[in-house]
Amino acid sequence: MAVTVSLVLLFGLVLFFLLRSKSLGAGSAFIAVMFGFFLASTGASAPINELTTAAINAIPDL
Repeated sequence: MAVTVSLVLLFGLVLFFLLRSKSLGAGSAFIAVMFGFFLASTGASAPINELTTAAINAIPDL
C-alpha cells in the first residue's frame, strides 16, 4: 500500500507539472494512465467512483 501511494504521488506530481508546462504528448498520456492505474488501487477509488456516479446521476436533473 505504501508503494502504491508513493507512486500515485509521484505520477500525480509529474502529471501536474506536465499539464502546467503545457507539454502534452505521448509521455504525458503514459503518465496520466499510470497515475489513474495506481490511484485506482488505493483507498481513494471508492470515493472517486461515488463522486462520478453522483455527477452522472445529476446530469438528467439539470
